Amino acid sequence: MREELHYRIALTFLPLVGDVAAKKLLEVFGSASAIFQARRRELESIPGIGEVKAAAIKNFRDFYRVEAEARFLQRHHIRPVFYTDDDYPKRLQHCYDSPVLLYYKGKGDLQPEKVLGIVGTRRPTVYGSGLCRDFVKALAPHGITIVSGMAYGIDITAHQAALEHGLPTIGVLAHGLNRLYPASHARIAGQMLETGGLLSDFSSGAELNRQNFPRRNRIVAGLCDAILVVESGSSGGSLITADIACGYNRDVLAIPGRIGDESSAGCLDLVKQNKAALVTSPEDVLRMLDWRPAAPTPRPAVQSSLFLSLKPKQQDILHILSGHSQVNIDELQYQSGIPRSSMTEELMQLEMLGLVRSMPGHTYQLIST
Repeated sequence: MREELHYRIALTFLPLVGDVAAKKLLEVFGSASAIFQARRRELESIPGIGEVKAAAIKNFRDFYRVEAEARFLQRHHIRPVFYTDDDYPKRLQHCYDSPVLLYYKGKGDLQPEKVLGIVGTRRPTVYGSGLCRDFVKALAPHGITIVSGMAYGIDITAHQAALEHGLPTIGVLAHGLNRLYPASHARIAGQMLETGGLLSDFSSGAELNRQNFPRRNRIVAGLCDAILVVESGSSGGSLITADIACGYNRDVLAIPGRIGDESSAGCLDLVKQNKAALVTSPEDVLRMLDWRPAAPTPRPAVQSSLFLSLKPKQQDILHILSGHSQVNIDELQYQSGIPRSSMTEELMQLEMLGLVRSMPGHTYQLIST
């Protein structure tokens, strides 16, 4: 016996019936199953449907593929999120061409309070990558969810920086959840599932092709309160995302670069065309979006009276360790910005105070009390 989920999946498999037409049908019939059970004349009478789309619905027979997809979702703990579901992302729901069905894997909230999309070139400069990390680090106290497209370059840098600073991050894919492209991002994708997740409107059998990326970009734009373009050439996917975001009436922000640099040409063009506001600091982003710091989250107890008497560098180290079971010294150095020579000295003092424990492999662990 077919369930409502089967009809919802089937709705996305229909030839010639896209998301806009599917939502028009839902307005009339109320559910996916009711659409398939409607009479042909009822379907044909709906403006924008007509004979061709009505025939596609009534002639649909590919339920074997539908049932296989439903089994795939269950087997891999993927949550189907339908347009009329309460947990469908509200920001995206208000976009005219939003997907009628999303596939989501992860524990993160799809209705976060503050959402920033970060996009940019797949070939960033060292300067651009550093800016991306710096912005995310500065935005971390404000409890923002970071959204991007899991691509090389600025996308994966934004996801990784969000993880490093304790922010939820959602990756929007240009293919089904049966694969990950690029495959080299699998480790980061796995880490994202704990507080964020992976999202797609492609079924598991969908082929990966160039036409998928603009479709992916509209979801990135629709999920967010604003889009931040870090670096972009004079053409590319990040500019497509920015254009879509403008069409959705989202704020678009661009970090300028040096005049004449190809990696900054796209950002400068967005500003010149009044499609984006120029930002030069994380504070600009917060001010433009009127975002306030999030309520502090509880941390493991670290002898609070002693904590206040520690040096700022030592407090930074304890703060980083408090979010992990163990942290390698190189990662501590990277996240804190403390030079290696100073880091070794600070860790030794923290060990003597009984706050930190040295572990095998140059890793360190917080001793909670």
